[in-house]
Formats: sequence, structure tokens, C-alpha cells
Amino acid sequence: MSEDEKPVKLTKKEIILRGSIIALITTIPSLVIFVLVWFFLDDVMVGAISGAIAHFVAMGFSLKISKKLLVKK
Repeated sequence: MSEDEKPVKLTKKEIILRGSIIALITTIPSLVIFVLVWFFLDDVMVGAISGAIAHFVAMGFSLKISKKLLVKK
């Protein structure tokens, strides 16, 4: 980096807001899948397993989502 191009720092409020958005993106799909599977199949273990799988898939995409949507330019 040259001296003219210094990285823009985020404030604490922006960090908290952006972290909360990423947390919602990764948590809400897994909770929705868990509740739907539990409601329709009436099996907590199958719901928990499918919710965990959805959570890890969402965590895999969260880095890409955060780089595209939440980076300050």
C-alpha cells in the first residue's frame, strides 16, 4: 500500500452492527429449518441434525457474504 491509500477503520458501532447482521444471516436459516422439520416430522433429533447442517452451510457462505456486502470502501 502506498502512503495515500490508508485503510478506512470501522467504528465500534459499525463493527457491532455488521457482526449482528452476519450472525442473523447464519442463525435464522438454521432455526427455521429446525422448527419446520420438527413441526412436520415431529422428530427433534432429525430437526437438530438438519438445522446443524444448515448452520454450517450458512457459516461457509458468511465469509463471502460479509466480504461483498459489509466491507467499507
